[in-house]
Amino acid sequence: MVSVADPGRVDVGALAGRFSGQLLGAGDEGYDEARRVWNADIDRRPAVIARCESTADIAAAVRFARERELAISVRGGGHGVAGWAVCEGGVMIDLSPMRRIDVDPASGIVRADAGVQLGELDAATRPHGLAVPAGIVTHTGIAGLSLGGGIGWLMRAHGLTADHLVAADVVTADGEVARAEERHEPELLWGLRGGGGNFGIVSRFEYQAGHLPPKVLAGAVVYDGEDASRVLRGYAQAAAEAPDQITTIVTVRNAAPVPFLPDQWHGRPVVMVGVCHCGDDLDAAERDVGPFRSLGRRVADVVRPAPFTELQSMFDSSVPWGWGYYWKARYLASFDPPVVDTLLEHAWAHGSPRSYLIVFQMGGAVRHVDEDATAFTGRDAAFALNINGIWTDPADRAGQVAWTRDVFDATEPFQSGVYVNFLGDEGGDRVREAYGEDKFARLARLKRATDPDNALRLNQNVPPAP
Repeated sequence: MVSVADPGRVDVGALAGRFSGQLLGAGDEGYDEARRVWNADIDRRPAVIARCESTADIAAAVRFARERELAISVRGGGHGVAGWAVCEGGVMIDLSPMRRIDVDPASGIVRADAGVQLGELDAATRPHGLAVPAGIVTHTGIAGLSLGGGIGWLMRAHGLTADHLVAADVVTADGEVARAEERHEPELLWGLRGGGGNFGIVSRFEYQAGHLPPKVLAGAVVYDGEDASRVLRGYAQAAAEAPDQITTIVTVRNAAPVPFLPDQWHGRPVVMVGVCHCGDDLDAAERDVGPFRSLGRRVADVVRPAPFTELQSMFDSSVPWGWGYYWKARYLASFDPPVVDTLLEHAWAHGSPRSYLIVFQMGGAVRHVDEDATAFTGRDAAFALNINGIWTDPADRAGQVAWTRDVFDATEPFQSGVYVNFLGDEGGDRVREAYGEDKFARLARLKRATDPDNALRLNQNVPPAP
């Protein structure tokens, strides 16, 4: 049984005595700001927001909620499109005040609190020539990203964020504290590497970072949208022949008003091919990246040697806080001409200056890890497609949602599963699709062992096995 309480009507006195952070209810200063998340389409009112400062705070908040049979939501970076970070009438456990990062340059071990964002993680590791592969937007939180897998600019060279997770401090669903690592609770660690927030609340992540040169060859080549068919066909061939050191991300949209695009191109259809080459030899990198720079009529080419942190912020302005977002996604088995034709048939039908299609090149180091080694599913996928409907005026929501669903339906013949971190609030069947039957069953058994009551259900939920 999960209860729903009126915001501000829960007596937090019993929690306040064992909680070092800030407790907020409706009417308290900071309450509305604290319940706001990245996706402005989410508007929920928790009864209590527990802004945690420590693992002990998390444990106390969990026990408080369980004793009162209140729903529990967990906010890390607040970036999940489904908005699971915020519950209605329950206890929102807010990890965002927890931002400590410790880097051991000798071992490459990086320890980071669950409230850390990607930009902060990069800033801490780069002075040491290290990097933890993680996402493409600096204001994404590490928690949800890591627990769902973590695809991004470094994945083909270094693997997923979850592949670098070597240990975690976890608050269980009954408010106890556990340590997940290979020699202790290996099955729990397996589940945390892609199984989401189903098995506990991670308070601190421990990663094995990899080497990254001071500068990578990275940036974007922007092509005229009228050349889209030729560009995407050529891109598919170049991607098939690219070495593992290159990760590419393609965006099809109306051009945003970014500084590196001429003013006359703002708002016009373009295809943007983003590249990141992680090799130490910049001359070799130039040769490897060359095929992606000659696919059609170029509007701009800003590929150059630069610190990785510059690339990592390239998409930030396209997905800011405070806009409305609706996503649908799927893995693609290929990027053959029928896929290209289908995408371009719908690509600009949204009529929006903000909505877009984005395609992530998979493979490389992602595929080199055995499929059963982690809970993450999709190592054999060739590409990951995310259809992103965006609006700033609520009156535009219905049209952008309809466009997103239209593209999703049209690409169904090419589907090959789905990346769990790209799911919205789409129901249990889609979560099962994200993991496949065998892995879903293993996750359900782990859920039964760690959270038999499914108290941690506000996520891409795996119910306990019966």
